[in-house]
Amino acid sequence: MDNRIVKTANFSEGVRACLPTVMGYLGIGIAMGIVGKSAHLAIWQVFLMSTLIYAGSAQFILCGLLLLHAPIISIVFTVFLVNLRHLLMSLSVAHYFKEDSLVNGIAIGTLLTDESYGVLMTTLAQDHKVTSNWMHGLNITAYLVWILSTVIGALVGNFIPDPTVLGFDFALTAMFLGLFLFQVQLPLKIQRHKTVKILGITTISLFLLMRFISAELSVILATLLGCLTGVLIDDE
Repeated sequence: MDNRIVKTANFSEGVRACLPTVMGYLGIGIAMGIVGKSAHLAIWQVFLMSTLIYAGSAQFILCGLLLLHAPIISIVFTVFLVNLRHLLMSLSVAHYFKEDSLVNGIAIGTLLTDESYGVLMTTLAQDHKVTSNWMHGLNITAYLVWILSTVIGALVGNFIPDPTVLGFDFALTAMFLGLFLFQVQLPLKIQRHKTVKILGITTISLFLLMRFISAELSVILATLLGCLTGVLIDDE
């Protein structure tokens, strides 16, 4: 066993690992609550949406579709496509927790988000061996902060009738840009050529696919092509 590997086991260590994410969640969550309020949702509805859906991108999209009076089937299908990426993320981390129980695996996958996935991958890249307790600390902290911040945003939304004036509708885009830089910076330093190949193929695929199919489906297919590229490069 490599002596450099550090075991990160405690729930409290997972909570501490989440602290940088907390600041981002407060900002994006408050923005989400304000947007939800502008979509004529009550505070308790924003709370339920954050508790049951727990997906920033899906919640922003859902609010937009509600304002457009979109059919319920359209809303469900769109949210499903947008969140389908979580299947890929959960599959990619499943083998790290294969010795844990099925209940633990379901709990980790249920609360896994783009942000907690990014923290997990960065921790693993630094030669830390994580455990399910650590992951629960990370996930549960993020989950509770997200719910709290969206409720605060809904309360603040009573005084902001049009969130687009202050740019709150751009908050989700800004968050994903930050996540992109956060997750790509380290791989670029360690495996520059491999990372550039994967990013290049994913970007070109996305650009070409969006000319023929919807943006949501294009993102999913381009992501799958990027994953396939990474697997093939590893095999080589």
